[in-house]
Amino acid sequence: MYYLYHIPGKKIGVTRDLNTRVTLIQGYKENEYEVLEQSDDIDYISDREIELQKSYGYKVDRKPYKHLFNKMNINATEQTSTFPCPLNKLKGRLTDNIGLTWQTDHGQFEITKRTISWIMANAKESMYNRNRSYVYNKAFYEAFLDTKHTPKPKYKTSVEKIPNRFELIRIWAKDRGLYDKGNSHTQYVKLMEEAGELAQAILKQDKPEVQDAIGDMVVVLTNLAELEGFTIEDCIDSAYTEISTRRGKMHNGTFVKETL
Repeated sequence: MYYLYHIPGKKIGVTRDLNTRVTLIQGYKENEYEVLEQSDDIDYISDREIELQKSYGYKVDRKPYKHLFNKMNINATEQTSTFPCPLNKLKGRLTDNIGLTWQTDHGQFEITKRTISWIMANAKESMYNRNRSYVYNKAFYEAFLDTKHTPKPKYKTSVEKIPNRFELIRIWAKDRGLYDKGNSHTQYVKLMEEAGELAQAILKQDKPEVQDAIGDMVVVLTNLAELEGFTIEDCIDSAYTEISTRRGKMHNGTFVKETL
């Protein structure tokens, strides 16, 4: 579904993901924009975007949305996959191309909500062209497709089914100076912000946002643990060791541990 949105006094645009494109990327809350139309027809919604941009007196896009969408040509070489846009616009373009696949020497890659998060954490700006960005194919393969050499998890938890994810988070944070210049206090504040977003998503029964918020909290907790001199794996193991032999019963939807 394509959404034609309007930010009063600012712009009219099209997206497939309002929350990511308008709220997370552009910073506008739900009450600060409106959806004018929605359609499964990319040709219709592209033409209406241009028509309404002219009607409202906004700057008219040089290229219709449908042409931007169709031009997400990913160039795959032996080592990298290069995207035809700069880093600051990559998340929006990826979001608009969810479902797109491309072939590499390591197999077929696909743009999904899950792979978008990884791409944004690992993408680098091209040293030859600032309007291009890229990721390493082998790293992508190992994160999502390599199951042959992935050790079987000791406990069948959803976190441990994702190979090397915590280490990728730490590499991402270290590359951006979070451990050198950040501190536990700011990470705790960030955790509370993410918890608030999770609460809103649960109240709205917005499953995609619940998933994103939980993922964001895991990232923050991973970094918070590192700043405190632990690893998130240490913390999980410690917690599991404590609860593994715990007994109790459910009461009003909550597990209440047995007291001696």
